[in-house]
Amino acid sequence: MDQSRTPLMTPVLIVGCIIILVSFAIRASFGVFQIPIADEFGWARAEFSLAIAIQNLAWGIGQPIFGAIAEKIGDRKAIIMGAVTYAIGLVLSSYAVTPGAHQVYEILVGFGIAGTGFGVILAVVGRASSDENRSMSLAIATAAGSAGQVFGAPLAEWMLGFMTWQSTFLVFAAAILAVLLMLPMMRAPVAASKAELEESMGEILLKAFKDPSYTFIFLGFFSCGYQLAFVTAHFPAMITEMCAAIDPSGTLAAVGISTTSALGAIAISLIGLANIAGTLLAGYLGKRYSKKYLLATVYLLRTIAAGTFIILPITPTSVIIFSIVMGSLWLATVPLTSGLVAHIYGLRYMGTLYGIVFFSHQLGSFLGVWLGGRMYDAFGDYTMVWWIGVGVGAFSAIVHLPIKERPLVGAAA
Repeated sequence: MDQSRTPLMTPVLIVGCIIILVSFAIRASFGVFQIPIADEFGWARAEFSLAIAIQNLAWGIGQPIFGAIAEKIGDRKAIIMGAVTYAIGLVLSSYAVTPGAHQVYEILVGFGIAGTGFGVILAVVGRASSDENRSMSLAIATAAGSAGQVFGAPLAEWMLGFMTWQSTFLVFAAAILAVLLMLPMMRAPVAASKAELEESMGEILLKAFKDPSYTFIFLGFFSCGYQLAFVTAHFPAMITEMCAAIDPSGTLAAVGISTTSALGAIAISLIGLANIAGTLLAGYLGKRYSKKYLLATVYLLRTIAAGTFIILPITPTSVIIFSIVMGSLWLATVPLTSGLVAHIYGLRYMGTLYGIVFFSHQLGSFLGVWLGGRMYDAFGDYTMVWWIGVGVGAFSAIVHLPIKERPLVGAAA
């Protein structure tokens, strides 16, 4: 197969984008359910926060597992398993009436996201892309997750206006199963070099684990998960409670955003919208410049944006500005990180290797969501946990600098 003639937009990329879009639209909406569920059952904020945190941790644990499943028995089988698990978790969650039940069922939701998210889909897209198009293809697939975020939270907020949160979960379960109808179009070649095909998964994993650069990538992705999961899970509630009131005669009220609750949902949408452009730009730059320096820059800019936001008074204007700035940096790390893994360690076991790195991301996600709830209950606001996010962001900016961007495939273990 002459990959140099492979077009950018392929059926694999299109279907992969749709699957990620739907999967992430559902995932991005969970922060909207934070207050309704806590209010209905009279739970402390930490209870539902822990459920979302467990979801993120399960996603991280499931990512390398589904990556390995896809590489052993096939991508489409792994995606089917993921979508079914996702739907079962959502259905069971809709019937849960105790914190423990929600927390257990979110394990299934997390595994479902792993099977329909970046680890599996980006590996398929990467194999189906030419060397020239790979960075941009990964960026487009990642941006599809942002597109889901654009309407996921507002859609959930809108549905909660005329149906219960339980019914909303059931609708989402049907939606994730519906994407399976497009799987017949998703066929990707096993694009691997001769050296990659001659090496086993164990040999590649050993090389990666012995390579300090892989450790730096693993550690650096932690803050990405912390920041993104905290904002997704808690930012709507944070805006609802900490933002200054919306001027009833102002522009926001004129376009129908009259409450800080509505602004919280729109903020998540704005982050997703801005991230489409930011992720595509990262993909474009990723094939022209050093990925490690681009990643360090992204983390540095996130740190500056988050620090500035919490220092200044939280107003509707600052919320909108922060959402756009943070959104432009939101998932820009994903095509750069996955592309870096593919460049250094090859395409054959990209799903598994990226899945392990992504586990660090999800450890950060767990901590960001869980600490958000715990510290809110302890201090009555999110200021302390926000500053922790600023600190880990600065750490990630530094830890990417020593990475050596050189292919290891075919080198001696």
